[in-house]
Order: sequence, then C-alpha cells, then structure tokens
Amino acid sequence: MEENKGLKKFSLSSWAVGNRTTVLVIMAIIIFAGISAFNGMPREAFPEVVMPQIYVGTPYPGNSPLDIEKLITRPLEKEINTISGVDKITSTSIQGYATIIVDFSFDISPTEALRKVKDKVDIVKSSPDFPKDLPADPNIFEMNFSELMPVMNVNLSGDFSMEMLEDYAKVLEERMEDLPQISKVDIRGIQEKEVKILVDLKKDGAFRVESQRC
Repeated sequence: MEENKGLKKFSLSSWAVGNRTTVLVIMAIIIFAGISAFNGMPREAFPEVVMPQIYVGTPYPGNSPLDIEKLITRPLEKEINTISGVDKITSTSIQGYATIIVDFSFDISPTEALRKVKDKVDIVKSSPDFPKDLPADPNIFEMNFSELMPVMNVNLSGDFSMEMLEDYAKVLEERMEDLPQISKVDIRGIQEKEVKILVDLKKDGAFRVESQRC
C-alpha cells in the first residue's frame, strides 16, 4: 500500500476504468451518430470545384501536328509561361488543332487567370510570325468542372475539303445530340465563307455620269 502512495491518478482515466459499461455505451452512441450523419449528407454527382484552370483551343485545319506545334502551340506556351502564378502547362498538338491547359496556383482567382491568359494570347496573335489565316480566334474559357465535365473533344480530319468535313461534323452533331447522356454539342473551327466585291471606281464614276445624263 505504501508503494501506491507515490503514483499519480488521472480522474478521467480512473473513471473510465471504473465505468467500462458507460464508456462502451457512449462510444456506441458516437459511432451510430457519425454513421447517421454520413448517410444523411447531401451528395452531388459533379460538385462545384473552383480551380483556376484555363483552356485554350486553336483550330488551324489542314496543318500537320508538327506545323501546329511550331506555329501555334510553342508561341502560345512561351508567352503564357511568363504569367506569374502558373503551376503547369499541358499542351497537345494534333492534326489541325492545338490544345493548351493552364493550371494556376489556388491563390489566383479563375477570373483573374482567364484575363491574364487572354491578354497573353492577344499578344501572340499580334505577332507577325503567328498565322493570320486562322478560321476562328483561339477559344479561351475557364474549366468549370461542375458544368464542363465530362467533356469529349472529337476532331475530324482527313483528305477532304472543308465543306465535306463540315457536313460530316453536322451529321455527327445530330447523332450525338440524340443520346440522352449528351447535354450540348458545339462545332468549332469552321471557316466562315466571305464574298469580296471589288469595284472599279473609274467605271463606277463613268456609269453614274451616264445615268445622270440619261
């Protein structure tokens, strides 16, 4: 008995040892409450995830992957890489299309990241070495996973004219939209047809004079 006088006792642990049944009941209640709370938590198939990730897609039909990388991907990568806060740049160059995904650090808002990338793309577009005959401007948008995922890009290429590729793309678009799992389908990279009319000012002026005389 004299040896136990020097030992320190903790009231909580001593109470737990002396009331084992009560401790087991409390643990069972906590476990049951935790399981009930977990099962009652609301769930979303695609919860909103705010990530500063920007997508840049540039169509340039009729060019090989090597030309796409040399003319479009590398200049854009080089300029975008000068932006502060960029964590990673992932690029893909395929037949007639260049894709760049820019990951920013989380201390930069998606709105600010989108603005910075657009400014850098505008700088590259103004360069004399950048192609001026693109069918459309680079497509730049924020990767909002709650709205954009899952996403699939289908690229059409081959030894066909642009009109034939456009027709095939429209057929594919209609068939994809018939699927119940597809919410939206967009066709990008189509060249818009333009008609230029050149007027001979001298002949036009002479015609007007003759008309006034008559």
